[in-house]
Amino acid sequence: MTLGERAHRFLHPVPKLGPPINPALLKREEERAKQRQNRFADRITAFSGSMLFVYVHVLWFGCWIGFGAEKYPYGLLTMIVSLEAIFLSTFVLISQNRADAKRQVIADQQWKTVQEEDKQNVELLDLSRQILALTKDVHSVTRSLADRGDGPSRAGS
Repeated sequence: MTLGERAHRFLHPVPKLGPPINPALLKREEERAKQRQNRFADRITAFSGSMLFVYVHVLWFGCWIGFGAEKYPYGLLTMIVSLEAIFLSTFVLISQNRADAKRQVIADQQWKTVQEEDKQNVELLDLSRQILALTKDVHSVTRSLADRGDGPSRAGS
């Protein structure tokens, strides 16, 4: 493994997920990606949920404290971290809203499928009833013909 490959694995340890295969989700993602703010929020959410984000912050805080950018109790650093936490929590909420929207799209599609299957089941039940009625009719006609002696003779009768 080359140094570049190791660096890439270190910075991007989790493989990215492929695009959704559900057609309804694909359509939803395409509509969502049309807005620049959604694409921006997705990139920030993806970065802030990565180990690279953690490594950058460990390095940042270590340098801030180690090089003495300010004196203890680190008021400016505390304010920066607090503001970052506020924004990151907003992006987490955005991500949750996006996940909820995906779940809703899937649920809607599943409901349509259930409705279609219900219609098919009703049709199958109706066909089964018709087949049963025809079978009874054929049986009664066959019995009446056999009783008159016009029908096919039974072996051993």
